[in-house]
Amino acid sequence: MISERKFQKEIDRIIANAIREDVGDGDHSSLACIPEEAMGKAKLLVKDTGIIAGIDFAKQVFDYVDTGLKIEVNIEDGQPVNYGDIAFYVSGSSQSILKSERLVLNAMQRMSAIATKTNKFVEVLEGTNTKILDTRKTTPGIRALEKWAVKIGGGENHRFALYDMIMLKDNHIDFCGGITKAIQTTHRYLEENSLALKIIVEARNLEEIAEILENEGVYRILIDNFNYEDTRKAVEMIGDTCLTESSGGINLETAKKYAECGVDYISSGALTHSVYNMDLSLKAV
Repeated sequence: MISERKFQKEIDRIIANAIREDVGDGDHSSLACIPEEAMGKAKLLVKDTGIIAGIDFAKQVFDYVDTGLKIEVNIEDGQPVNYGDIAFYVSGSSQSILKSERLVLNAMQRMSAIATKTNKFVEVLEGTNTKILDTRKTTPGIRALEKWAVKIGGGENHRFALYDMIMLKDNHIDFCGGITKAIQTTHRYLEENSLALKIIVEARNLEEIAEILENEGVYRILIDNFNYEDTRKAVEMIGDTCLTESSGGINLETAKKYAECGVDYISSGALTHSVYNMDLSLKAV
């Protein structure tokens, strides 16, 4: 995974670009009717239930817009919330609060939805040794926020992008000319370029599992779109050779059964691509 420093740079870019996109040459609605010296206070009102996420991000947004804004946090990231809860208060320049409002709400609504869905998977998998992973199926431009939300919800991050892990999927294997050739070519590439990246290889059936196991240096095998019986067989075949990951349309109803097959991880794109935003409002007080 990418370093904390690199991850923070992604967050900084998101904030800067979002404010550029939304504010442009000025928040003319506020500039037209709110005096520059006006001071105010607002609350982040929860109108839903779930896991709150994005509190720390909101702090960074407010600080970016105006270092004079003060935040009083009532509920921290990762905590459960209910209708009527007040997550935080923000006070200071009224113009600055209004300039920050939409970015804070857009981000927190989506992050909270992702954290809530992730947490449901975590609860379903409780009692097993299987952990839930996200994927790269994220909204372009805000991947860092969505993967941050998965962590807040109790899940784990898969690779961040194409550059921080090798993942040989079906198309890579077919374009390269087979599993063994793809793995061996990858090892040469990593050595020639002095790269220390972990390798995940996708398997479509038990025969491909067997072929992957004939090669060394594979960090994890992706057991993709297997049924329960074949997943158990695959886990038995792999043993302690490397880690295992199940994927392919796994949902809250089927996750526990796949976990009981003995896989180390379950990955789900639905954590980030199929959520309904939590209902939040920023209201003047």
